[in-house]
Amino acid sequence: MTPKQACLNLLGLSQRAQKQIAGEDLALVAIRNQSAKLVFIASDAGPTTAKKFHDKAQFYEVPVIDTFTKAELNAATGKKRTIIAITDAGFAKKMVAIMTN
Repeated sequence: MTPKQACLNLLGLSQRAQKQIAGEDLALVAIRNQSAKLVFIASDAGPTTAKKFHDKAQFYEVPVIDTFTKAELNAATGKKRTIIAITDAGFAKKMVAIMTN
């Protein structure tokens, strides 16, 4: 199994465990109140959206993964979203570890 596939599997698992927030507005609030531990930004997101979330995540020191397309994120979670915030520290830590190795 590739690291990308393993991360997408964990993303689906976090969806079923209700440990994620999907959507731009809700994810922005989660980053601001520091309940977001990791943010997924679709690689084919609009440039304005991508910049806004990269800047906000950098300011609040939240790691960002932006290697997946909208289609890959949608397939993993079953939701048509461009931005997904992970709220569980365990899921976030494992996903970051998988994607950095």
